[in-house]
Amino acid sequence: MLMGEYLHTVDNKGRIILPSKLRDELGDSFILTKGLDNCLFVYSKEEWAILENKLKQLPLAKPEARAFVRFFFAGAAELECDKQGRVLLPNNLREYAKLEKDVAVIGVSNRVEIWSKELWDKYNEEVGPTVTQIAEDLAGLGI
Repeated sequence: MLMGEYLHTVDNKGRIILPSKLRDELGDSFILTKGLDNCLFVYSKEEWAILENKLKQLPLAKPEARAFVRFFFAGAAELECDKQGRVLLPNNLREYAKLEKDVAVIGVSNRVEIWSKELWDKYNEEVGPTVTQIAEDLAGLGI
């Protein structure tokens, strides 16, 4: 399971270090794509295959389904870390997630998310006070 929060920086070549605990779970190569909330999602190849199969089931005739599939696949890239545990983030994905210097790398069960530290802090400020209410709302789902 992918979990934890790690703070890193983007170097001048556009690379970040993926923590070893997360690298071990992701495998030698993995998929990086646009995520929701202006972050990046990182999936192991196995988890990406599960997501891909689910997305293939969406109805092609629905514009929303086509847009959602395009969103994930158009920006996706298969990547691997170098010997120092760094991964080069493609420029288009760095721009999408506003990754300039400080980043938060977080494990979220079946994926890793890479956030601009500024956006991560803002997200936590907005969501933090409402987590109790969110938990209460999700109680009906067995959580």
